Amino acid sequence: MNNQKKTSRFDDLIDAARSRQQRDKLQPVEEKPTSSTKSTSPDYTRTTIYLPKQLHRQLKAAAASQDRQMSDIVTELIEQWLLTKSGDT
Repeated sequence: MNNQKKTSRFDDLIDAARSRQQRDKLQPVEEKPTSSTKSTSPDYTRTTIYLPKQLHRQLKAAAASQDRQMSDIVTELIEQWLLTKSGDT
């Protein structure tokens, strides 16, 4: 005689769900450090500029090859241009 209790498929599903809930509760949640990006920083303003397609491609390739953001390069160039303009007056 078999003394094991027969379980239904429904009981097996409930047991699996409970096991999964316990497993998920036991895993610590890793908190990611919040990093400030330009899009969320109050020190930056988003703007739109229009560039010829070929110039945009060249800028994008140059930024990627130097592991820089295009906006950083544009900022640097605008700052240089403003410095030269202030010397003209």
